[in-house]
Amino acid sequence: MTAKIDAYPDLNRDLRFFPLGTENPKKLTNHQIQHYNEKGFIAPIDIFGREEIQAIRNYFDDLLPRAMAAGWNNYELTNWHKHCRGVWDIVTHSKIVDYIQDLLGHTIILRHSHFFAKLPNDGKRVSWHQDASYWPISPSKVVSAWLAIDDSNESNGAMQVIPGSHIKAQVPYTDSTKEENNVLNQTVLDPTEHGEPPVPLTLKAGQISLHSDWILHGSQPNTSKKRRCGLAMRFLSSDVRAHLGWNQHSIICRGSDPSGHWANHSRPPGELIPNRGNSSA
Repeated sequence: MTAKIDAYPDLNRDLRFFPLGTENPKKLTNHQIQHYNEKGFIAPIDIFGREEIQAIRNYFDDLLPRAMAAGWNNYELTNWHKHCRGVWDIVTHSKIVDYIQDLLGHTIILRHSHFFAKLPNDGKRVSWHQDASYWPISPSKVVSAWLAIDDSNESNGAMQVIPGSHIKAQVPYTDSTKEENNVLNQTVLDPTEHGEPPVPLTLKAGQISLHSDWILHGSQPNTSKKRRCGLAMRFLSSDVRAHLGWNQHSIICRGSDPSGHWANHSRPPGELIPNRGNSSA
């Protein structure tokens, strides 16, 4: 297999890791911010209490079967914050955005949201990859927040990370093979060459992890009888620029964007299941 190094060679992206953090953090400790910059992640962080996350789980338990009845599969609920009031309310929730502000500063833009719902014994894995490798954006100042809607552990396919791998920024990858049964389509073949041994991010429902857009991460198939659902949210600072229309699905969660580069989708009036033909990138 031929290794690749840049999915968008014509865009002249700045393929570096940029340390993040504010001078006077309100929610994160200075130690946590240092850990993010040195290791590439922070986990776990308590966000929602038992009743709050149960309400979110009940919401998703209703949303997923309606989505699947409309022809979507359990990995295709992407950017539904544009259509569903309940999703918009989660991705803009102050309990999440407050933590993001300690890394990105006052202006916070949600570029993308994606439910990863591993059904029991569904056989799908997420091969080792870097988020920023997929994205036609620059500079690379994106924080991914992963909200556990269900408990996430090694038996049901919890995310794993390679600490320190973000420092190198872009590493070589190959196209995934059919045999991998990968949810995505890129694979880094030798992840531990780029950092420390893998660390599983075990989360209780209602907790989040934060990780750099450059950290190598992935997850094994769910071999348990319990679902593993999480909502991935990609937050960035206003100086980031997107190409190829990847600025059209965003929400300005806090602060402002005088440049007008980023779309700012308002809270949807209801719970619209989009037509299967109108895929959201």
